[in-house]
Amino acid sequence: MQNMHSQEAGHFSTFNALLARHRIRPTIMYPVWTVAATALGWGTAMLGREAAMACTEAVETEIGGHYNGQVRVLLGWMREMEEKGEEVGEEVRELVGELKRIRDEELEHLDTAVGEDSREAKGWPVLNTIIRG
Repeated sequence: MQNMHSQEAGHFSTFNALLARHRIRPTIMYPVWTVAATALGWGTAMLGREAAMACTEAVETEIGGHYNGQVRVLLGWMREMEEKGEEVGEEVRELVGELKRIRDEELEHLDTAVGEDSREAKGWPVLNTIIRG
């Protein structure tokens, strides 16, 4: 759990640095997401270790899919640029590398959750469906 927490803190730091570097205002929904994520985490933890792991599995499954989609779009843009003879900037290449690294770490969290008996949680199919929305 400590390793996952440390990686998540690193992901948060990476994205905050990108927002600041590119002068992008954070979403107005951030406080809502913080409350919802905290409630979801505490709520499933109160149901037991397996339920907390079921929550992690569901969340990381969705996050992994989002990262895959983002990487796929960026790689497509890069391919189109290269086909037109345009140069892909180093910053774009680094961004894709960072997204892949973070995606892989999120998928490690998914594997950890499954290895820690996430699917043994009472009502796992219902929990998984609700959390994944």
